[in-house]
This record gives sequence, structure tokens and C-alpha cells, in this order.
Amino acid sequence: MRVELHAKSDVGRVRRGNEDNFLLLDLAGARTWSGSDGSENPEDMRQFTIGEQGLVLVVSDGMGGALAGDVASRMAIEAVRDVLMGEKADGTGCDEGSALVDCLKEATMQANRNIHYRSLEDSRCSGMGATLTGAAVRGDILDLVQVGDSRAYVMRGEQIRLATKDQSLVQQLVDVGQISEEEAETHMFRNVILQALGAQTELTPATARIQIRQGDMVLLCSDGLSGKLRNEEIRQIVADSESDLATACKALVAEANNRGGEDNITVVLARFTGEELRAAEGDRITVELPVLEEDKTLDETEADTGQM
Repeated sequence: MRVELHAKSDVGRVRRGNEDNFLLLDLAGARTWSGSDGSENPEDMRQFTIGEQGLVLVVSDGMGGALAGDVASRMAIEAVRDVLMGEKADGTGCDEGSALVDCLKEATMQANRNIHYRSLEDSRCSGMGATLTGAAVRGDILDLVQVGDSRAYVMRGEQIRLATKDQSLVQQLVDVGQISEEEAETHMFRNVILQALGAQTELTPATARIQIRQGDMVLLCSDGLSGKLRNEEIRQIVADSESDLATACKALVAEANNRGGEDNITVVLARFTGEELRAAEGDRITVELPVLEEDKTLDETEADTGQM
């Protein structure tokens, strides 16, 4: 299976600094690229064959302002990189033979601990935190790990599906029927999240799974993008970019800035191809949730509102 990748992070039009970060990690080639490494991922990480070890993509949005937010998001992606590459602080990494998603969850928990203890030890970083949306790809399976309100979308043909669920106060209000999806978009507490890396010593990342089809595209982003563009607008901009991922990322960021750009904007876009993947043939995008979280598989009708 082959993947095409592009990532872009932008400070926006209001913030002084960029507190977002991202990670592209090719485990077979032991290659990584993050937002801290530069604005453009290198040629050898733009298109390649995914090995048996798999691929990991991450977006993290730091919180805490000034130095702290930048530190938190950087620590988040560094923890994922180090654990998955076998370079955890205690000299261990992910156990050989473990499922890739379990390794990503362990890395997320490590990131939480690292950020939490740093915030306690360094007064300049007091109260800092970060979101994390991670995608683990091995074979034709895409597993997602979610903390906070950064997002993952899957696009298949003319479909787009929000594959993660915001861990936010307004989403909770929507879930219990107190406000509508439309009201959530402008609610005064729309930026209040219920889980963040570093907020406390323990957390419970949410997970989801999707079977990848030929030509599927996955988009990870911070809320600087998802807070400005609706699902169908995102899909249309990508479609209008005529299969050029760099053009699509640039256009998405530009449109978010055109609509105010009050927040940092980060986009990671991936497209999967190869004979190993089954043809979509009109298949609807189905997100499977763990039995412990939701004892069912969501069907497409539940995603029409843009939420799970």
C-alpha cells in the first residue's frame, strides 16, 4: 500500500506564535517529520510504500499561551515519536508484537505524563496542555486515538466523514440535547475541552477504527481549520485541488485565514492507494467504536450532522 502525504501549519492572522504541531512517522523507514522540523515535509516523506510496521500521523494543538502552548504540543509529538521509535525515557519503547494502535495509546499516555510533570516542575509552563489526534495505519486498517478537539476526517469519493468526536463541553451539551449543532458553532464555551494532555496524571483517550478503501483520504487538523470550515466545504476544497495534496493543504489554510484566522491552523492530508486495498465501489464510510465505548458500529446516517 502506498501513501501520499502533505502537512502544513500556519500561525493564522491573530496569534503571535504557533502553538500547533504535527508528526509524520514512517516506522518501516524510521523516518519522521514534524512541524518543529520546518514548514514543508521532505520529498522522501511525500510518497512512499507503507511497510509492515505501519504509519502514524498526529496533530496536536497546544494550550497555555506564549511559551507553554508551544512546549506542550512539541512534547506531545516528541513523546509519540520516541515511544514508537523505541526511545522512551526509561530506555524502553513499544513492546514488539503489540498492535500499532496500542503503541499509539501508550505513547499518548506517556505524552500526558510528560506534559503534566513538566507543568508542575516549571512555573513558566504551569497549566499548559495539548490536544492530540493520532492515526495509526497498518494494512488496510486505520485506527484513531483522540484527546481533546482536534479532528480526523475520512474522504471517499464524494463522501466526507468526521471520524472523531470532540471531547468538549459543547459536544456534551449537543449529546444531551441542550443545544443544537448550529448553536454549538457559536456557543460561548465552544473552546472548553473536557480532556487534554497534561491536565492530570491520568486520561482516557477515545479510539475508533475504519477500514481503508482504494483512494481514501484522511485529514487531521486542529480546530483552527475545523472551527472555520464545514465538512462539505473541506471536501470541496480538497476535490477542487485536482489530486494535489500540497495545493489542497494550502487552499484549506488560506480559506481558514480568509474567514478570520483567529487561531493557528494545522492540516495533515494523506491519500492511500495500492492493489492491496479493496475498491470503494460506493461503500459508505463506517466508523467502528470499541465495544466498551459504544456497543455498536455507527452507520453513515449518524454522521450527516458532522458529529459521531
